[in-house]
Amino acid sequence: MQRAVVELASQRPVSRITIAELAERAGVTRATFYNRYTTPLDPLVAALYADLETGHRLEDQHRTAGYPGPQLLRTAVAEVVDHVERFASVYRHALDDPADRGVYDALVRHFHDYALAYLARATGIPDADHQVMAQFLAHGFAGAIKAWLRVPSATKDDLVDATVACAPTWWAAAELSPADDS
Repeated sequence: MQRAVVELASQRPVSRITIAELAERAGVTRATFYNRYTTPLDPLVAALYADLETGHRLEDQHRTAGYPGPQLLRTAVAEVVDHVERFASVYRHALDDPADRGVYDALVRHFHDYALAYLARATGIPDADHQVMAQFLAHGFAGAIKAWLRVPSATKDDLVDATVACAPTWWAAAELSPADDS
């Protein structure tokens, strides 16, 4: 289902994908779709999140390998940019269709949740409300992605450079306690 919705959302905005055509493309019944999802946006967000999580696992490997903070930040941002490039047509279709705001809302939610988890584990960060900080970072990063997608001549390095330049200095300098996997 996720593969099918990504294929369709690469061709047109997800808001214009019917459940009937998605079910047909995925080789399932509409009832099967409704047993798992509510709208075509649901499996699309699941597919995007799964791909972003792959990048987070790579970031954790780099952190374990001892990458210094600035290099880790740059590498992590580059992984997100790689994700955006893999799904560029999906994100571009969502840019101008008000009904597809859910694609970017999901991206902001993902970055917000990631930032909150990071802030919970970080030492050496400003003493400020983590919810507010996470929202600020999430909307800024998603906004940078939207701006980058609107400029056809902008390169991956342009987005990575701009994002790293705007990242708070404490982000790359923070030490992280081990993740609580319980």
